[in-house]
Amino acid sequence: MSDVAMSGPLSGITVLDLSRVLAGPWAGQLLADLGARVIKVEHPQRGDDTRGWGPPWLAEDREIGQDDLDRVAAYYLCANRGKQSLAVDIASREGQALVRRLARGADVMLENFKVGGLAKYGLDYATLHALNPRLIGCSITGFGQDGPYAHRAGYDFMIQAMGGLMSISGEPDGIPMKTGVAITDVMTGLYATIGVLSALHERGRTGVGCHIDVSLLDVQVAALANQALNALVSGVSPERHGNAHPNIVPYQAFACADGHLVLTVGNDSQFVRLAALLGHPEWAEDPAYATNAARVGNREALVPQLQSIFLTRGRDDWLADLEARGIPAGPINTVAEVFTDPQVLHRGMRRTLQRDGLDIPQVANPLRFDGRTAMSEVAPPRLGQDSDALLAEMGLSAADIARLRREGIVH
Repeated sequence: MSDVAMSGPLSGITVLDLSRVLAGPWAGQLLADLGARVIKVEHPQRGDDTRGWGPPWLAEDREIGQDDLDRVAAYYLCANRGKQSLAVDIASREGQALVRRLARGADVMLENFKVGGLAKYGLDYATLHALNPRLIGCSITGFGQDGPYAHRAGYDFMIQAMGGLMSISGEPDGIPMKTGVAITDVMTGLYATIGVLSALHERGRTGVGCHIDVSLLDVQVAALANQALNALVSGVSPERHGNAHPNIVPYQAFACADGHLVLTVGNDSQFVRLAALLGHPEWAEDPAYATNAARVGNREALVPQLQSIFLTRGRDDWLADLEARGIPAGPINTVAEVFTDPQVLHRGMRRTLQRDGLDIPQVANPLRFDGRTAMSEVAPPRLGQDSDALLAEMGLSAADIARLRREGIVH
């Protein structure tokens, strides 16, 4: 058995992770955090593509060569903790046989190859399910397993554009903008995890696994949430409002004398308190501003008045007064500032794992069970670090493993 510590709700579940980049690995990492044993299958020479998506590099402060396989990009580290790395060439017959052997004992297979891409290796879900009827397969693609776009590759940025998110992001008079994080990939990883957990529950009743089809475009369309219904109910596509909200006012960023804050007034009672704080209690009785619907209709008159008042004082002074009155507001932190925030530190969201004498920064899983964070304590693996142990566990001899390494089938 491996040295990967397995505990948590999914203890005893084995996941075969054939995915790369972000959406699939994000799901695999979450399953590992929840206690599953996750075996990540990687290309024997380059590994997951994101190992090379740097700088920054984990080991950039050490003297290493440009081709040193121990140099790994921060990008890879964000989505691969808790996993074992098996570096095997699935284009080879022996490599394919090894993966099929793993699939016989696995509970879940994650993959994000193009539609039909694994069939040529004999590693598609239909083939593996025939070997192991209890196996649950989760295929993550850009556009799904069917439809006119099914054959296309899909990338987060493109899907944000096609799925409507960019059309509602950015300033009204500016270019449509993507988010600063590959949010569609992250959400797809979350939906994939939900699907896997549901399929595991169903298998407990039926004894048979099923295939889950998750599409980045489907996820992005579903995640349009209130903006989707704004369009479907009104028949009009929502416009870009920058940092303002299409359905709530005031709910946006404001400039102060020395910085910016975000004000999120979510109901009319909060607006009453805001009006009093700003020296205009009469606004709470004014039919033009008394209700949220009225404020949305009159935002062009109200927001400039709010902005002029906020410019008269510093950001932190405003934030202190807003908090004292129970009016939701917050600073616009940089990413570095996020990890020095007292609440973030208190909640333990900034973590450090150890591997080979290196400190590897991590962001904790936000789920907590009985007050304990659900997070694997095993650092993201070096490329192929578990290959020998996994092959030996499958019954291969030291001589067999040495030959596979010489022939470049495993790393």
